[in-house]
Amino acid sequence: MTRTLARELASKIGETVTINGWLHKKRLMGGLNFITIRDRSGLIQTLVDTKEEMEKLRGMQTGTVVAFTGLVVADERAPGGAELHDVKVVIDVPVTEEPPIEIDKPISHKPEHLDNLFEYRVLNIRNLQEQKIFKIRADLTKYIRAFLNDNEFVEIDTPKLLAEATEGGAEVFKLDYFGKIATLAQSPQFYKQIMVGAFERVYEIGHSYRAEPSATTRHLTELTMLDIEMGFVSGHEEVMDMVGNMTQYVLKRTYDEHADDLRSLNAPELKLAEDGKVPRFTIAQIHEMYTKATKTDTTQEKDLIPDEERWISDYARKQLGTDLVFAVRFPIEAAKFYHKLDVEDRTVLWGDLLFRGLEISTAPLRENNYAKMIEQMKNAGLDVNHEGFKYYLQAFKYGLPQHGGCGFGIDRLVQKTIGLANVKEACLFPRDINRLTP
Repeated sequence: MTRTLARELASKIGETVTINGWLHKKRLMGGLNFITIRDRSGLIQTLVDTKEEMEKLRGMQTGTVVAFTGLVVADERAPGGAELHDVKVVIDVPVTEEPPIEIDKPISHKPEHLDNLFEYRVLNIRNLQEQKIFKIRADLTKYIRAFLNDNEFVEIDTPKLLAEATEGGAEVFKLDYFGKIATLAQSPQFYKQIMVGAFERVYEIGHSYRAEPSATTRHLTELTMLDIEMGFVSGHEEVMDMVGNMTQYVLKRTYDEHADDLRSLNAPELKLAEDGKVPRFTIAQIHEMYTKATKTDTTQEKDLIPDEERWISDYARKQLGTDLVFAVRFPIEAAKFYHKLDVEDRTVLWGDLLFRGLEISTAPLRENNYAKMIEQMKNAGLDVNHEGFKYYLQAFKYGLPQHGGCGFGIDRLVQKTIGLANVKEACLFPRDINRLTP
């Protein structure tokens, strides 16, 4: 008999069907034995009313793989409005050891319970409420791809094993690569700029690795990043508009198509500007506003401190009606060698996109002039003859248009969309300075 899924049951009233899934819960109420089965589409309530069939389930624990055949009966009290009666039970894979957690109960995400959350991730991900986080996450990336594909971006895949870090720094993971030193990629920065010379517009969704000794609610050592790069741009505003429009598209579609799940997860109400524009404040403006409001002087900071990110985001939500805000025009001292500089203004054409108090994206304009790139690299103390720069500089030498792009944190986007307190909660198997398993 063809398998029937939970979501199909109500359409088969009066038919005899077979369901396959996992034993989710047993409720023994006098002479009535209600057995709940879980499959990929939801839960199915069944009534096992004979001793012979119930005996087959004796000692079987949550997770036992079963096949139930029975008559579909309408019942508004059952999940989906239907349940299975006159059930015949087949045990496919017995589980006799009692699980260490109850997956039909709410899974705690309190800070003090996070270690327990990840220690039993293999089991708690079977909880339907927990699954909603990762179904939303999967669709968020689907919506990102849909937007970028519609805007003529080409998806690329770039190496995550690289030669020894050319930019230096301690925030890279090093490993032996057949007797050579290799590093895990912090980003596909060089590759995506190179590819502008071929496709004009490219993007990649992949893992990046940061050896940052940070144990905070916003840091991971292995993170999922969206990287985009677009050529022939008119200026920095075009880059920020693309990133802002993409983010709004993804959020609107997520809140539309996952409305019930987001409500059940207590996600915040989505607020976006009515005119579709993401407001921009310069770093200097935010420092001044924050200093005036809080009496904490940040005017000498090169970047926003975390509390400023939260403050300007709160301001944007309350005063401007939006969860998104750009912090732009970083001081020139914060520049990286590949950034486009406004020398007269002594700022970098660079914008950070903040979402509900957290930076989720950096979106700069790049320097595309070969001679100026060489000059900026030398000013940064880099060896322009280093083997690691050879192919990167080839792209500039043989013609790159004005371009810009972004690095965009998928994990942080999921965290803030759902309203999770810690970025690790948005990851199936998070990696940080304390955890390398499961």
